Parts: sequence; structure tokens; C-alpha cells
Amino acid sequence: MNETIQTILNRRSIRAYKQEQIKDDDLQIILNAGMYAPSAMNQQSWHFTAVQNKETLQKINQTIKSYFLKSGNQRFEDMAKSENFNILYSAPTLIIVSGDEKAIAPQCDSVLAMGNMFLAASSIGIGSCWIHAITQLSSSEQGNTLISELGIPTGNKIFASGVFGYPAVAAPTATPRKENSVNIIR
Repeated sequence: MNETIQTILNRRSIRAYKQEQIKDDDLQIILNAGMYAPSAMNQQSWHFTAVQNKETLQKINQTIKSYFLKSGNQRFEDMAKSENFNILYSAPTLIIVSGDEKAIAPQCDSVLAMGNMFLAASSIGIGSCWIHAITQLSSSEQGNTLISELGIPTGNKIFASGVFGYPAVAAPTATPRKENSVNIIR
């Protein structure tokens, strides 16, 4: 089996990270992989925001915690009440992908870019995990202020985000794939 297929089949979400920051060269490899993702009519409607500053990561975590506590979703509220709440799993790097809302398919473009970044990271020994909660930052005034502080362009919406770092634990075993999820019409 070739290396690309092997990486796709072996990549897993990691939820525990070493505090060692990923190397700048590796971050550039990951971001570059995102920039080479397919996009609708090659608009490349995405914008990448890489956050490695510990105080900013803590601020993002606190903003999401506040959102969860007021969400009306019992599961989110219970998670946020935990003393150890860390939606970013203490990863040293967060990458947020926002897209120009006026583009043809910014959500698809952004998610494809994040997928490329996850696979690139896995191929060089860096763990990653999808963090959907970051897409909710625009749901509060505090979150919108943070979006502005992060330099996310006006007119962009957050569509994808993920954490990256060196795994502190072994990758979990793959869960069985769901049956009956493919139709082949010939």
C-alpha cells in the first residue's frame, strides 16, 4: 500500500499532547498542505490563523467555556463545569480556517483545507484533532471580539479548526467503519 493511503487509514484524532511546540518548519508544511487543497473554482477562499501563544489559547478556551455554560445544551454545560475543561486538549497549536462568505463554497473549501492539514500533520508524526466548538465563537460578543483580535478578516466566517502537537499518548485503535454507507451504481 502506498504512503498516502497508509496515512489516510492510520490517522486518528489525538486528545492528549506534549507541551513541546511543533517546529516552525513543520507548521509551514501543515499550512502549505492546506493551501494546496482543492477549492470551488480555485477561489482559495480560505484564511488560516495559526495560534501558538499560550495566553491566547487560554483566552479561546475560556471564551468557549463561557459559550458552553450558556448554551442550553446539558452536555456542553456539564463539560464546561469541569475544573479541567480544555476544549483544545492542551495542544500547543490551534489552526482556524475561515472562509470568505461571498465565495462559492467557503465551508467546503475550508474543510478540505483542514483535512489536508490533518493528513500532512499525521505524515510527519504530529497529532491533530478537529475542534468544532471554535466555529461558535461568533455566537457571542466576547467571541466576536476575540475573532477580531485573532485577525480573522472581516467578511470571513470560521468553518474549521483543529489542534496540532506531538502526541502524549499512542493513537487510539480505529473504530469499525459503519456498514451500508456506500452505494456503487454501475
